[in-house]
Amino acid sequence: MESVLTEAVALLDEAGAPALTFRALAQRLGGGVASIYWYVASKDELLDRATDHVVGTVLADVEKLPRGADPIDDLRVMAMTLFDAVVQRPWLGAYFMRNTDVQSNSLRLYDKLGQQTLRLDLTARQRFHAVSAIIGVVVGSAVDMGQEPPQEVLDGAVDRDEYLGRFARTWRELDPGDFPFVHEIVEEFDGHDDVDQFRSALELTLTGLRLQAGA
Repeated sequence: MESVLTEAVALLDEAGAPALTFRALAQRLGGGVASIYWYVASKDELLDRATDHVVGTVLADVEKLPRGADPIDDLRVMAMTLFDAVVQRPWLGAYFMRNTDVQSNSLRLYDKLGQQTLRLDLTARQRFHAVSAIIGVVVGSAVDMGQEPPQEVLDGAVDRDEYLGRFARTWRELDPGDFPFVHEIVEEFDGHDDVDQFRSALELTLTGLRLQAGA
């Protein structure tokens, strides 16, 4: 099973879920398609198990983190660890926590995040919503950032800043009466740092959690 999942993850890393077929996986393993069915019953199960295989490494990294005095600081470090994993593998976000019957590592990581909220003065509903919000910010931001750039950026015809600059120039030409917010933030948008934007979104979420807990 280990070699099956390792090669499945390699295929997913190369070209995403469409590239992961039993035929392609069997070719990499040097066997027949029927041999894959000894390990998984369907492509959906294979995707879930491949996801959990990767999350296992994230969980191991999280478990190595020292426990700090502030649970929200610990949540921040855990969230960044998950973010780093998903941004490198955008396919991961689509299957994370999709089937917790199969994804035991994902469920354990979810619980690790939740354990930090047990150190705060919150209700069960507030804890549930807090962890859901953190995962939403982390996975959503990482998947968005991990998308393949436009072809002209990949080809080197333009760089990222020049590509964003085109939109910024268009936005500056809009009527500020119709688009007051766009005019307010256009200079921030032009050449912005995606990771900085994610960190700010995470910090807003954690600050709200701290206020809710009265910590």
